[in-house]
Amino acid sequence: MSMLITLLIALGLGLWLAQTMVQILRAARGRAASRANYFAAATSLLTDLQRQIQPTGFARIAGRYNGLRIDLQALPDTLTFRKLPALWVMVTVTEHQPSKGETHIMARANGQESFSTHAQMPFAVNLPPNFPPDCTLRCTDPAALPAPQFMAMLAPLFSDPKVKEAVLSPKGIRLVVLAEEGDRANYLIFRDAELGRQPLQASRLANLLDTLADLHAAQKAPS
Repeated sequence: MSMLITLLIALGLGLWLAQTMVQILRAARGRAASRANYFAAATSLLTDLQRQIQPTGFARIAGRYNGLRIDLQALPDTLTFRKLPALWVMVTVTEHQPSKGETHIMARANGQESFSTHAQMPFAVNLPPNFPPDCTLRCTDPAALPAPQFMAMLAPLFSDPKVKEAVLSPKGIRLVVLAEEGDRANYLIFRDAELGRQPLQASRLANLLDTLADLHAAQKAPS
């Protein structure tokens, strides 16, 4: 009898294990599909699309928006200390800019931003008073800062707490925004850091693209 009970327990554990593995595999397939399609809105907004799956599972997209070369990236950040996991979206105009240096403006910088080299910039420069007080500017050359009209366009963007960074370099202009944070309860209890289950909204992506197009135009306008 005891052997029969042991056998039944073993079969039950085996069945539970098999069901658990099936659930894990289904979740992994679902995660891969949602991450690969995170920038689904780009198909209706960009032309000449090129798509590459990154090691994180998220697709990196290159294309054109109103003739401008665009690069889209999503970066999950789970190596945070006393913070929730975050999903950062980087939208870049990869067109040459008339800038002789690299400038990073970041909100709430802590030196641990894996998506940025802000902390490695050698010079810190005071920002104009129309920027929020939690913003900092670091650059490669204080003599090559963006023109005042460009800075005036950037300042109101940082009134949105989800705007994290703006970058200007000879290679392009980038905006970094917080797209999503992990659910607090799931993360604190289960350490569930799942991000990117829902695609980035088309309206949000279009707004970012329009903003970058305006910034690019301001760079090209005579000073």
